[in-house]
Amino acid sequence: MLDLLIVGYIACAGFVAAGLLGSLYQLVTNQPPKFNFSGTTLVGFVAGVLVCVFAGPFIIMRNAIRGRRIENRPLGWLVASSTIAGMWSMCSGLMVMNVALIVAGYA
Repeated sequence: MLDLLIVGYIACAGFVAAGLLGSLYQLVTNQPPKFNFSGTTLVGFVAGVLVCVFAGPFIIMRNAIRGRRIENRPLGWLVASSTIAGMWSMCSGLMVMNVALIVAGYA
């Protein structure tokens, strides 16, 4: 049971990190993040890829909720998107927690 709680906590940490990065991107660029790597320079391209890697769950869930509300997509679409975003959040949350532990001096 404790392992399941730890996995849930790590997934939540990953989704929070995705939301923060997605919101920061939107604040800086005045447009929502999307899966688009149209950087004109190499630095812009790499930055776009990094934003998509870490803000991916946020982008997926925003698109899934908008698709359900606006386009009346089926509920299964939202469930599948939530599952993908949850697994992605768990992976990125594991990375975020490892970095946090390293910074705190525990690892």
